[in-house]
Formats: sequence, structure tokens, C-alpha cells
Amino acid sequence: MTPEEAVAEQERLRPSVSTVTDPGLVVRHVAGLDVSYADDDRLAAAVVVLDAETLRTVDSAVVTGKADFPYVPGLFAFRELPSLLRALERLTVPPDLLVCDGQGLAHPRRFGLACHLGVVTGLPSVGVAKTPMGRFDMPADARGAHTDLVDDGEVVGRALRTREGVKPVFVSVGHRIDLDRACAEVLRLCVTRLPETTRRSDSLGRAQLR
Repeated sequence: MTPEEAVAEQERLRPSVSTVTDPGLVVRHVAGLDVSYADDDRLAAAVVVLDAETLRTVDSAVVTGKADFPYVPGLFAFRELPSLLRALERLTVPPDLLVCDGQGLAHPRRFGLACHLGVVTGLPSVGVAKTPMGRFDMPADARGAHTDLVDDGEVVGRALRTREGVKPVFVSVGHRIDLDRACAEVLRLCVTRLPETTRRSDSLGRAQLR
């Protein structure tokens, strides 16, 4: 697939995104997804499933390989999606929610990795990024404080303070969930700045590459 074809695919799939939480959604198991890279172009796509109440790891899977799509801003999902989907297929505990290390609607075409994963799997999904895609005012220092993340005059997510005294993270809707619920789910996953789902999937991927 060329970059031009990838953009066309994003435009084709984007109308499928739902920003409404499914009625009766209960998140018992939540999966964190992260891709680590080595200097020689190897990658490791890791998925770790946590019990949402206890934050205990209940399942994990990791797939190694090489990216077959170039790095192009706005098309990051096309590098990571194939390996992440293979890792998801290896799980024995099905997740109720996907938490991606990346963007959802906070994307130039409103279709980041979390949206793409949510649409192709049919699962509720959330993007949690370390850097913003848009403008924001710094939220208050209290845990749970948040401000709007705005791009081209549109609210595309939130800057969310997950712990006092640390930088906020940037939460955006992926699929089948609203922004309030997305932030609530992210908050309960955070012991430190980042969700435990992200921390553990990142650690698993890096360990596999070593």
C-alpha cells in the first residue's frame, strides 16, 4: 500500500468511528497495546491484558517482525496495525477495551491508531498519547483535572492529569466510547503518569527485542 492509498483507506474507514459508549459497557479486562522498535528496524508488538479492578496481568502476547510500511506522519497505524492484530489474535482472555499508546480522534484526519484498531476489531478503544496533537491549556495539578485538546477549532481529546506533580497525558476517543468514559477508564488504570496497560506492554515489547 502506498501512502496515498493509506490516506484513502483512512478516509474510507473514518465514518465507521462511533464516539458513543455502548449501552451497558462493562470493562472487566482491558488490553494495552504498544510497539517497540530496535535500531535495525525490528519491531515487537506487545499486548498485555489486565484485570481492570485489580490491575493484575491476566494475559499477554507479543509478535516480532519488521515494519513493511514507511514512517509517514499521520499514517503510523499502517506500520503497527498488522503486528498488533496478530498479537491480539494470540490472546486467550478477550479484552473489553483497547488502550493504545497513540492517538485516536486527535489526528489530522480524525483517524489515528486507536480509531483504526477499534474499527477493524469492533472493540471499544482509547488513545493515550504522551505528546499532544493540538493546543491545550495546562490542567490543574489535582489528579483527574483536565482541559480540552483542540485542533482546528475542534475538541479532539483532553489533557488529563493522572497524578499530582506529573505532566498530563492526552486522551482521545478511538471507537465505541465517549470522551468522559474514556478518561474515567484511563484514570483507574494509572498508578504513575501512564496507564499500567501502556507501561506493561512497553516493557514486554522492549524485553522481547533484547
